[in-house]
Amino acid sequence: MAPDDLAARIDQLLPEVLADLTRLVAIRSISSDPERAGDVAASAEAVAALLTDAGCPDVRIVAAGGAPAVIGRYPAPEGTPTVCLYAHHDVQPTGDPAGWASEPFTVTRRGERLYGRGVVDDKAGIAVHLAALRAFDGRPPVGVTLFIEGEEEVGSPTLGALLEQHADELAADLYVIADSGNWDVGVPAFTTTLRGLADCTVTVRTLDHALHSGQFGGVAPDALTALCRLVATLHDERGNVAIEGLVSRPGPDLEYPADRLAAESGVLPGVDYLGDGPVTERLWTRPAVSVIGIDATPVDRASNTLAPSARAKISLRLAPGQDPRAALDALVAHLESHTPWNARVEVVRGETGAPGEAPLEGPYGEAALTAFAAAWGRRPVTVGQGGSIPMVADFQQRFPAATVLVTAVSDPDSRMHGLDESLHLDDFRRACLAEALLLEQIVTAMS
Repeated sequence: MAPDDLAARIDQLLPEVLADLTRLVAIRSISSDPERAGDVAASAEAVAALLTDAGCPDVRIVAAGGAPAVIGRYPAPEGTPTVCLYAHHDVQPTGDPAGWASEPFTVTRRGERLYGRGVVDDKAGIAVHLAALRAFDGRPPVGVTLFIEGEEEVGSPTLGALLEQHADELAADLYVIADSGNWDVGVPAFTTTLRGLADCTVTVRTLDHALHSGQFGGVAPDALTALCRLVATLHDERGNVAIEGLVSRPGPDLEYPADRLAAESGVLPGVDYLGDGPVTERLWTRPAVSVIGIDATPVDRASNTLAPSARAKISLRLAPGQDPRAALDALVAHLESHTPWNARVEVVRGETGAPGEAPLEGPYGEAALTAFAAAWGRRPVTVGQGGSIPMVADFQQRFPAATVLVTAVSDPDSRMHGLDESLHLDDFRRACLAEALLLEQIVTAMS
């Protein structure tokens, strides 16, 4: 189909696709909430029905002890490759609904954006796939497998088992993961690097019981002060990570303007940013460490008492190329060797997730660049992501000969996971067209 014909077909389909997206958003598929398990199941059923309506001849709902996923398969025409289109149908909790400008599970349009929980992350990814397939009236020019996961927002705990159990159905030459961010409104991006993750919980003990601070303060160390001194050693005075043995690498040649960083980060005026060097490196290709929780006496219940113990959870983001187990070893070793005053320290290891790399290269990478440039009217940029998308590494490990592309449905104003999550409508239209053009372009690239 000619590019102009595909563009016209996408424009014709948009009202129908957006109506389907609206119905998906209305399902409260919060995978982290056990009380919403029924909604997550209903969401999977709704996705399966949409795929069937889109002419998919083989649709099934599967699970491996976790939340349900949906697999749909269009057989490959003879001599053509198979593309696996990934998205997820589960969503994050809303936080305080009173903080939203409109009801979180009712899609609301304001200007050029749609608002609602999951409207971009990642039910828009599902809608992009549907639009691309409907553009070909259910007969795509290549083989297409859809894999719509149901527990991405809780770390995909059973993804490995699903890939193992359904390896034959999910095997493909190209994986398109529609779950990342564009560089800006109107500026498409492919994500080529992703940071990994490791975390732990550290407990510091200094006393066998609480003490009166007036009676023993100045001699007996309290655990909370010891914990504060310990976590302060995780960075140097400039805010660079001070844990030995971690990997860093150069970032892309892409400027992150200071005014944009200030607007998007919400760092208060006058507060210093952490670290040295290019912002994109600090965000995407260097480690970052944060204290994300502390257990100690609450201020409103505090007394003049020396605390015998205190606990903190430490989150470490890993640069591409970092072995997550080695990084966790380095974090544990740092905590154990920097504890002040010979305090007792206990570190409980938490979860790890591998960083990822998805280079835009080879015939599929070139096809993607051509297709997206045609849809957006400009060449895409390559970016990193500071967060983790563990399935990139999972797909690469399970299907090492395949190419993985990480595409986007969100932009810097989308507020994924936050209040007033939103989708830019014109960017959504272009994302739908780009994926349809990609399916067409692959045939040309492989011929």
